[in-house]
Amino acid sequence: MTTAASERGRAGAGTATMEAMRLVEPGRFERAEVERPSPGPREALVRIEGCGVCGSNLDPWLGQAWQEYPLEAGAPGHEAWGVVEATGPAYAGPREGARVAILSERAFAEYDTVVASRMVELPGALDGRPVPAEPLACAMNVMERSRVRAGDAAAVVGVGYLGALLVQMADRAGATVVALSRREASRETAISMGAREAHGLDAAEDVAAALEGERGRRFDVVIEAAGAQAALDAASALVRARGRLVIAGYHQDGPRTVNMQLWNWRGIDVINAHERDPKRYARGMRRAVEAMARGTLEPDALHTHELPLSDLNEAMELLRDRPAGFVKAVVRPGTGGA
Repeated sequence: MTTAASERGRAGAGTATMEAMRLVEPGRFERAEVERPSPGPREALVRIEGCGVCGSNLDPWLGQAWQEYPLEAGAPGHEAWGVVEATGPAYAGPREGARVAILSERAFAEYDTVVASRMVELPGALDGRPVPAEPLACAMNVMERSRVRAGDAAAVVGVGYLGALLVQMADRAGATVVALSRREASRETAISMGAREAHGLDAAEDVAAALEGERGRRFDVVIEAAGAQAALDAASALVRARGRLVIAGYHQDGPRTVNMQLWNWRGIDVINAHERDPKRYARGMRRAVEAMARGTLEPDALHTHELPLSDLNEAMELLRDRPAGFVKAVVRPGTGGA
């Protein structure tokens, strides 16, 4: 997720309004009618077509002791794409009418404003398709940091949206991929994305021992993509001596403990694959969009649920409960609901 300083100006009294969702308290987004933003000198006004619902949205929706409510209208939506509708006088980016993916923190709304450096124009090959480019950029950046190569034995621990993308990308890079997840449905998703095998988290030691017997070593690269202590423990157990442990999970709900004795003894490289530089995010978005257009990155099957923006609480419940068949929800403004 990104944080962005905005140059946006706000329209004065009596100007146009828009629908936005506001998180007013734990467990409750409310529909709000707020002033439509006006683009600052270097910004574009983007009409939001859709926004993905991210796992990182769950903690503020469930309630965090340090979080102050209500949140700003549209927050914390950050996986948006849409169409450029107006621009400021000093703006230099995709033209009006262009379809774009954007980096934003207020995208659970009908409109948002964004500078050109935080958007990527979408090619015609992606017309009509959801393009939550921010998490796709995360996957591209994680893969780059992971350095997965053809012939590697790679494990992905945690198969949500990010983990499923990483399974697909590692498989297409020529690695032999094994996935571990606590949920049976997620293991099935991993197989559909190209994993050779999929196991529960509690099988980590057995999986590692079996590979060691087959290849003489454990996994060359292990990507932890769940953001949980159990996943971190399982991932640590899988890495071979002088292998790479890549932390891609979003660990924001408290401290973690690590088996430093094991890490130290095996001499593994530990890589924190999160990016916070907006330029790195934008570069990852461009690469993800190009890969989607070429067909080398295919996330569409993972966009399993689509709801009106006004049903955002229902989308959050799906994310919390993860029923069978659920991977990623997207919400769309203006598609019905109260």
